[in-house]
Amino acid sequence: MGSRTLIVLDTHVLLWWVSGLERVSAKARRTIAAALEDGPIHVSAISLFEIATALRRGRLEVAVAPDQLLNDLRALTEVSFEPVTADIAQAAGRLGTEFPGDPADRLIVCTASVLGASLVSADDRLRRTPGVSVIW
Repeated sequence: MGSRTLIVLDTHVLLWWVSGLERVSAKARRTIAAALEDGPIHVSAISLFEIATALRRGRLEVAVAPDQLLNDLRALTEVSFEPVTADIAQAAGRLGTEFPGDPADRLIVCTASVLGASLVSADDRLRRTPGVSVIW
């Protein structure tokens, strides 16, 4: 038996992946495919907040109604939305000043950390952060 590929997708990667956009790197696509062989991939529930906020503010445009997009994402059987638990929130609050200040990024990174997973992200700031296992 091989080891399980456990990953958490960053918000932008989730959107690019479900849209079939080539913006997802070849390595990330291979990692996602391998993880899906073992079961659903993980996404922090805070990503739904980020998407809803971006839609409301007009920073994200989609071809369907905003609620339809969010409901479609939630219905994906390939994705497990992970709640922001007390452990995740505490870990996010403990991240030092060297870590980017965006609370959603902190929660997403700590979701991966608490799950013992790697983060799939194109975010250079996260990829340069020591102690964060990022695949891109």
